[in-house]
Formats: sequence, structure tokens, C-alpha cells
Amino acid sequence: MGAAGNQNVQGEDQKKLDVLSNDIMISALTASGKTAVLVSEENDEAIFVKDNASDNLGKYCVVFDPLDGSSNIDAGVNIGTIFGIYMVKDGSKGSLEDVLRPGREMVAAGYCMYGSSANMVLTTGKGVNGFTLDNSLGEFILTHPNITIPSRGKIYSINEGNSSYYHEPVMKYLDMVKFPKGDRKPYSARYIGSMVADVHRTLLYGGIFGYPDDKKSKAGKLRILYEAFPMAFLTEQAGGKATTGTERILDIQPTGIHQRCPVFLGSKEDVEDLESCYK
Repeated sequence: MGAAGNQNVQGEDQKKLDVLSNDIMISALTASGKTAVLVSEENDEAIFVKDNASDNLGKYCVVFDPLDGSSNIDAGVNIGTIFGIYMVKDGSKGSLEDVLRPGREMVAAGYCMYGSSANMVLTTGKGVNGFTLDNSLGEFILTHPNITIPSRGKIYSINEGNSSYYHEPVMKYLDMVKFPKGDRKPYSARYIGSMVADVHRTLLYGGIFGYPDDKKSKAGKLRILYEAFPMAFLTEQAGGKATTGTERILDIQPTGIHQRCPVFLGSKEDVEDLESCYK
């Protein structure tokens, strides 16, 4: 089979994994009886869960990206699942208004990362904990209790291949970390291209992860509901900061389920340096 044929097969496999993971999540969340509204990166419209057998309605709305970073599968790069959870508003039977809310109203958020190990990082609004799958038990074991981001890191994580499209504040910040003044050392560059993997490293080691808006992607690339909000929630719960550059991510009022926004998150002092470039 030629190279083009191989690429087609790989592309089809990736699509199958995207679809399969989405179907599995929707089936499990629907069957749980706990959910009322589901929003997936893979579905154009929200899914409203109705229990025809009774009047019972699930209390939760789940927003998720079933397979983040799936374009990296063939390269063996870590990929993952990102999710955020809201409670249905009092008196609601499940509607878009239950999910089109600022991220600060989420009750839980997290991600699973699939690579050499399977990790789950979770917050319910009382700090952040990390778990690792024990294959012999088939259960997740608490391996990273109370994850706390260092107040300052030594790593910046951004796709510098887009530099020609970046706005001045981002270029100013990159100059700051690559050519620092005084006795500060230059930061190391680490960019995987899988949000789950890049944010996971940032949570553990500190530094800053960024995916800004630019001249090409005018609203940024990452989706607010199921990428920016959950990761911002985790970051703040771990003692870090998450911003668009000009406003706190968790304060954004979304108007559409697939809306995008710029994202910068990580160590508190590093994010504050970034914000200073926007002022």
C-alpha cells in the first residue's frame, strides 16, 4: 500500500476512535441516570437526556471532549478526555441555559490522560487530586494528592510555529521569557500539541501554557465549555491562574456550546507576567 493509502487508513482509524470514544461516553452518561444535558466536542447540538420510564431527571450536565489530541495518536503522543460538570438549575428540566454558564459555576472538572499510564486528574472544588489506573485491580489509585502548581515555573508551552500570526502582547511575553533581563534564566520550551499532556505537565512542574487568539484564529482555537473551563477550574484549584490575557477565563459568559476563547494558564506569577504584557 502506498503512503497515501497508509495516511487514509490512519485518518480513518483516528476518526473511528473519536466516534467510538464519543459513543461510549454518551452511552455511559445517559445510562447512569445522573445526567440531564450532555455537550460533546463531537456533536453539533447538545444532547438532552429524557427518561421515558419515569419523571426522574438527572441532576448534572456534563460537557466533554471525548478524545483530545487525537491527531497525535499515530505518533504515540499522550491523548485524553476532558470534562466539566454543572448542576441543573433549580426548577429546570434540562436546557441550554444549564450549560451556557460561567465556568466558576461548575461543580467538578477533570481529565483522563492515556499514555504509558492512564491518569485521572479531578477537582470537585476542594483542591486537585491525581489518580493512576492500577491494571491489576482495574481501579484508579490516588498517586498525586493535593496537586499544587509552583508559584513560578521554568517552562513556557506555546505553538511558536504560529508566531507570525501572534499579536504584540504575546510576542512581548515570549521575548520576556526567552531573553530575560537581570539574573533570571531563559525558560525552556515544551510543547506537545495535546492539551491534556501540556496542561498535565504544567500542573505538576509549573510554568505557563498558552493558546492565544491571533491574526489567523481571531477567537483562539480552544473551546470554552469543554476545554478552557475545565482546565481553568483545575488550574485555579491547584493555586494557579487562568486568563484570556485580559479577563479571568472562569468569568466568561458563553453564548454558544462550541464557542472559543484564548487560553493562558499555569503558575500564578508567570500568568501575571503575561497579563502585564496585555496592559
